[in-house]
Amino acid sequence: MSRIPAKLEPEWSVLLTACSTLPAEAKLPQLRSKLQSPVPWPSLFALAERHGVQPLLSQALHSIPDAIPAEEMRLLEQNNQTNLHKALLLSRELIRILRHLSDFDFDVMPYKGLALAEYLYGDIALRQAGDIDLLVRRDELRRVEDSLAKLGYTPHARLSEMQQRAYLKSGYETVFDGSAGRNVLEVQWAILPRFYTVAFEMEKIFERGVAATVAGQTMKTPSPGDLLLILSVHAAKHVWGRLIWICDLARLITLPSLDWDWIASQARELGITDIVHISLLLANRLLGTAIPVKAQNWLAEKKLEPNLVSDVEQHLCRESGFSVESVSYFRLMMRLRERRSDRLRFLSRLVLTPGPSEWSMVRLPASLFPLYRLVRLSRLTARMLRG
Repeated sequence: MSRIPAKLEPEWSVLLTACSTLPAEAKLPQLRSKLQSPVPWPSLFALAERHGVQPLLSQALHSIPDAIPAEEMRLLEQNNQTNLHKALLLSRELIRILRHLSDFDFDVMPYKGLALAEYLYGDIALRQAGDIDLLVRRDELRRVEDSLAKLGYTPHARLSEMQQRAYLKSGYETVFDGSAGRNVLEVQWAILPRFYTVAFEMEKIFERGVAATVAGQTMKTPSPGDLLLILSVHAAKHVWGRLIWICDLARLITLPSLDWDWIASQARELGITDIVHISLLLANRLLGTAIPVKAQNWLAEKKLEPNLVSDVEQHLCRESGFSVESVSYFRLMMRLRERRSDRLRFLSRLVLTPGPSEWSMVRLPASLFPLYRLVRLSRLTARMLRG
């Protein structure tokens, strides 16, 4: 297990043990031992909530109820009920959306969120409920949006026609507000924004999709191999900043159905071998998850940059988040890319690809739309000068 800084004990120590993939006969004695020392319960619960693992902590603590003060146990029950109600609400809404879209013959795939909870944890209540994530085909996006409008869903951000066309090429998702809440639905036509230079073949992901069941409803979701690659780059995009993302990967890599030869081939083709490597190491170091032998053999072929994993691990334990618009963030993204060509494309696209931030900052007429590249460049320059 990873060495967490002493100042973060004991809540991190308890949380990592509770979320680990160790068998119950090994996990529960460790957890009981850690609970013998004074536990800052409010801090522990806040940490679990921030990292999206409150249900996993609750499940582990319920296995040793005599070690938990009565007031804290009541609070756990309240948190569980709140999460369950939200998961049920989102499940109902997801099924309503899928049934509506199927009437128009749209092929969409839920992933992350509820689908992931059922697929990896076997229970929608064991993964902290957040929002609904759907993958769609790029060429069907506009028609999907029109169909969602009939259910009362509206894009959270309004873009002009020209901005929409540009964002369809450079972006990857549209966020919707609906009756179930603001920002409750994310519709993605790509896995990452274009400037990250990880070119997943979306059509192939759809073709390899597998059946999953959410709240009794059968639906399609990405295959386990695709899911491992997708979740790894998603976590990397956010610098593995929430423990739930590592928990998801930890449970995924234990699936016997994974084809590690195929995963290795795809990771090399996409240029994300190092990103997958870090994901596996974090699952191993933080949660005690064994890395399959086939994966070990493949990863041993290439060494990671020194200190890269420990730098990421330290970020996970920080109370403040990592600003995705900071110079240090972009430097880290460069360190994660193993091919020089990808680093160069990342830099050029980063500097020259404007987006909603630039469009909202300055209002330019349609005839001057290409000048938003200069707005983007000036913003990045100012940010670098600030440090």
